[in-house]
Amino acid sequence: MIQQFAGKVAVVTGASSGIGRASALAFAREGAKVVVADVLVAGGEETVRLIQEAGGEAFFVKTDVSNAAAVEALIQKTVETYGRLDYAFNNAGIEGTRAPTAECTEENWDRTLTINLKGVWLCMKYEILQMLKQGGGAIVNTASIAGVVGFQGLPAYSASKGGIVQLTRAAALEYAKAGIRVNAVCPGVIRTAMVERLTGGEAEAEAGFVAGEPIGRMGTPEEIAAAVVWLCSDAASFVIGHPLVVDGGWVAQ
Repeated sequence: MIQQFAGKVAVVTGASSGIGRASALAFAREGAKVVVADVLVAGGEETVRLIQEAGGEAFFVKTDVSNAAAVEALIQKTVETYGRLDYAFNNAGIEGTRAPTAECTEENWDRTLTINLKGVWLCMKYEILQMLKQGGGAIVNTASIAGVVGFQGLPAYSASKGGIVQLTRAAALEYAKAGIRVNAVCPGVIRTAMVERLTGGEAEAEAGFVAGEPIGRMGTPEEIAAAVVWLCSDAASFVIGHPLVVDGGWVAQ
């Protein structure tokens, strides 16, 4: 089987679990060497182990995406080790604390925006600088349906994800002629640890999320990973600045 990313290098942030882990594994299956980045060491190292056991190549870098020096070091380590950076999936993020807008704390607002939005900007900043040296690359940012349509009770999260959509569009326009494609993926309700935290493991809360999905179920991390890999592939060569909704029909309602 031909691996479409053979000889290429991918960085995935927030890769210790969920969508990030599934995407790291998907890149590796397609032949890419993968740099796994996260603040959670055990989970990140487990992702590397899973890739290596499947015959892929990867290493882990502990990275706080809200820290410029840490992000710069991540990209430097990637290039020092593998010589290049072809694909980046900026996926690290948090949901923050659930509360209506007037009850959202300043601390929650600042922390959520710093990790989710500033983190994506910092990652793109250093990824793009490297890709400009190489003559191209592909970047995918994790936004959300909460950045496309209204989503009650998560004002900071929604603002951060809406910001990612616009940041993606701006960067896409700036660097399209340089051979760097920038897009975003907007997941619906995906069965991950984040959604489990939001539902509190309660069947009624989970049923409420599922009820919002016309397909009648939550999505899987692997379904989002497939979209991320496609956006980075040559099959998506004419897709630029697009927030790709992968949501089981949520925003079509």
